[in-house]
Amino acid sequence: MELFKYGFIQHAILAALLMSVACGIVGTYIVARRMVFISGGITHASFGGVGIGYFLGFPPLAGAAVVAVLAALTTENLTRRKVLRNDSIIAILWSLGMAIGIIFVYLSPGYAPNLMSFLFGSIITVTSTDLWLMLGLALTVLTVFILFYKAILYVAFDEQFARIRGIPVMFINYLLIVLVALTIVLSIRTAGIILVLSVLTIPQNISNLFTNRFSHIMIGSVVLGFFASILGLILSYYLDIPSGATIIFTLVIMYLAARLIKVVIFRR
Repeated sequence: MELFKYGFIQHAILAALLMSVACGIVGTYIVARRMVFISGGITHASFGGVGIGYFLGFPPLAGAAVVAVLAALTTENLTRRKVLRNDSIIAILWSLGMAIGIIFVYLSPGYAPNLMSFLFGSIITVTSTDLWLMLGLALTVLTVFILFYKAILYVAFDEQFARIRGIPVMFINYLLIVLVALTIVLSIRTAGIILVLSVLTIPQNISNLFTNRFSHIMIGSVVLGFFASILGLILSYYLDIPSGATIIFTLVIMYLAARLIKVVIFRR
């Protein structure tokens, strides 16, 4: 295809591959731990960092990363100490992050040129710097899950049993929540703050229709996420529509098709 000759498309394909690895693995942990709402809170809180970045003149993605990690650690800490109910903590951080982001974007001099790409995602605008960051994240995620796979598996499904086995549950929880935050921030470049949760949950739910094994769900999520990203990228190019939204729409169609296939198979 002619479009694959373009440099920005090649960058987009690399970004899709790297983020499919990170999101496929981390997203499986999110779904297994039922942390989707927590992840949503972290995602929207990160917009505060985007706004601060625009206002102070440093890269918005760096601001989003700092705020996302702080929000993630705060959520984990307050939840563990039972200071507030989990959903209340998330709602407060969610609202606070969005409010701070809106205020600082409004106060920023001039026009914020890339603001829409942070809100709705644009995989075709990723830079070489973004790709290096995504590569670093993908390698970090792979390393952590390879080194601590059994510990993560125990913590994801039964913290009490993990403690009995002598697994450092608190360390694993804090390590994984930071990885979740960083994965969310870098995924913003491809899917946007509004849609990023779909990238972290829909491939996992498709895989879970056909297997219950944690490792198989991870692998399936990586493959499905990459396939949906490439298909969405091609469709967005030829239809001249936003790439982030097209990728998410593709994932939803894939999920509905998978459910239909499963129903047909089980009826037989």
